[in-house]
Amino acid sequence: MAGIKQRQWVKPQSAPNSEINVTPLVDVVLVLLIIFMVVTPLLEKDILVRVPDTEVENEPPPENPDNQQLVVLLDKDGSYSINTEKVPASDYINRLKRMLAAKKADEKVVFFMADDATNYGRLIAALDGAKAAGAKVLGMATELPSNAIIQGTQVDTGTPAPAPTP
Repeated sequence: MAGIKQRQWVKPQSAPNSEINVTPLVDVVLVLLIIFMVVTPLLEKDILVRVPDTEVENEPPPENPDNQQLVVLLDKDGSYSINTEKVPASDYINRLKRMLAAKKADEKVVFFMADDATNYGRLIAALDGAKAAGAKVLGMATELPSNAIIQGTQVDTGTPAPAPTP
């Protein structure tokens, strides 16, 4: 029986399948859906910032400006000044606390002005210190007012400087 051959049947080739296989498409869409569901809550963190309305150029200045505004100036070396008075870092919070205690609750506003070379960590420490001292509103100033007097600066009186001697 070694010489008996078995017949093998071969199926004839069928027509090509022209339908789209959607299984990989569904897998990709589900992965993208999961990614968007995870990332979307992370994008919704907002910091509330009040910005001033548009500037009116011909608006008159207020009749009675508050001369008791608190302005904290940070120098590039990290020293604090409150209303042009140098304050050691150890006494900064206590001094602000005393100044803010004399104000009404809705007037506890502190403005900050930092030198461009100031360490960012020092500025954050100053902001945190003002909040700890009882400030309700913190403001940032980018320019000094024209009538501001800062310790260590001189006011130009219009007189010419003396000529250097040879």
